[in-house]
Amino acid sequence: MVYLIAILIYLFALTGIGIYKSRQVKTQADFAVAGRTLSPWVLVCTMLAVWIGTGSIVGNAGMAYDSGLAALIIPIGSVIGMIVLTRVAPKARDYDVYSVPEIIGSRYGQIARLLAVVALVLAYMVIVSYQFNAGGAVLNAILRDDAGHPLISVQTGTILAAVFIITYTILAGLMSLAYTDIVTGIIITLSLIIAFPVLWAKAGGWSGMEASFAAMGRPEHMKFRGVFSRAEVINYTLPSFLLIMGDANQYQRFFASRNAKGATTATTFMIVVVLVIESLIILEAWVASSLIPNAAVGKYVLIYAAKDFMPTALGLLFLVTIVGIIISTADSFLLIPATCVIRDVYLNYIKPKAAEKQVIFLSRLLVLALGIVAYLVSLAFAQSTTIFHRAMYAYTIYGAAITPCLVAALFWKGATRYGAIASILAGTITTLVWSGLDKDRLPAWAAELDAVLPAITLSVLSLVLVSLLTRKKAAGQN
Repeated sequence: MVYLIAILIYLFALTGIGIYKSRQVKTQADFAVAGRTLSPWVLVCTMLAVWIGTGSIVGNAGMAYDSGLAALIIPIGSVIGMIVLTRVAPKARDYDVYSVPEIIGSRYGQIARLLAVVALVLAYMVIVSYQFNAGGAVLNAILRDDAGHPLISVQTGTILAAVFIITYTILAGLMSLAYTDIVTGIIITLSLIIAFPVLWAKAGGWSGMEASFAAMGRPEHMKFRGVFSRAEVINYTLPSFLLIMGDANQYQRFFASRNAKGATTATTFMIVVVLVIESLIILEAWVASSLIPNAAVGKYVLIYAAKDFMPTALGLLFLVTIVGIIISTADSFLLIPATCVIRDVYLNYIKPKAAEKQVIFLSRLLVLALGIVAYLVSLAFAQSTTIFHRAMYAYTIYGAAITPCLVAALFWKGATRYGAIASILAGTITTLVWSGLDKDRLPAWAAELDAVLPAITLSVLSLVLVSLLTRKKAAGQN
């Protein structure tokens, strides 16, 4: 019960902040990009909270439970992507826009802009869906009777999580998220640093873990090398690299920065933060997995570790932080597609001179509608795949469809609208088709690959080749 009380206090505090900040929302700039007022250190916290989301706390941790120490390869893609992003941040902030599709539209035209919106919404609805599922898992884990039986099902918990997340996002958009993310970012960093030695001692150190994994029949969990094939390394690192390079959430934070210098400073600091936090999540999940032989709860290893193996005060802090991260990530991934649909469809085609109050009202209405869609997606995926693989799938849709033409818009003047359209279509269609293929009919080397390598290869080739072939035609139209 004490865990529930702590989480409820946290949720009430968030609601209060949301209501207070909602009074400051006067324009779409306030709702979508916090009035472009965020300092570098606020940016770091909000970038951290939105990136270290359920995909890390549940997805990567669950992979660590299944694979052991070898899961430490997973953050490599994120860190390399963040390093490259330091060059992208100032160029992105120079655009006076609200969304990634606006950048694509200003460079390639309206068809590319609309296709980017479609790809973004597809990917982000999948990402929001597993935030809802993770919220339901937390409530299911903490709401137990004296005998340890759950008081609510995961499905009921998912509904409750979805209702709160949607409501909170509707209140104040990024204006409320950015400032609550300061607290969340600080707490997740401190709690992970404190929790590691606690769990390490509980597991009995290296020798204790070695004995535990041997008893479970999983001695390979102590190995770092030789566990994953080359194809699996690509499957597990490339999607996050592609997502972070073009993630509309990170770009929205750039747009919310006071200036380009602030965006660059925040992104540079994030390289170290992402490496440390992502690695600690995986290491702690690996250590805790030696204490949890039950595979049914292993996919939520850190949630159960916080509740069962940490001192009460630390466990409370950890669980509250997990809830905060789930809410922050889900809210951000709901807010982005709502902003895109408003900016790139409604204001671009339907009513360009709509009043600010009407735009804010429609933005909130879209958050509600997209939240319902994401909940329906969560029902479709709930039993069919893990959160980690669902995250990789969503990252691939977005990264293969949008990242190549977005980066080209910022750095390659030779990219044409036809190349961008071909790239977005190739990335999206390849991801959808490859994921539905019967892998038994493919050659052995291809059957091991997820959609990410074929999708990004065809996307980049389409962008380059079609741009080279249509450069003169595009120049003539300009």
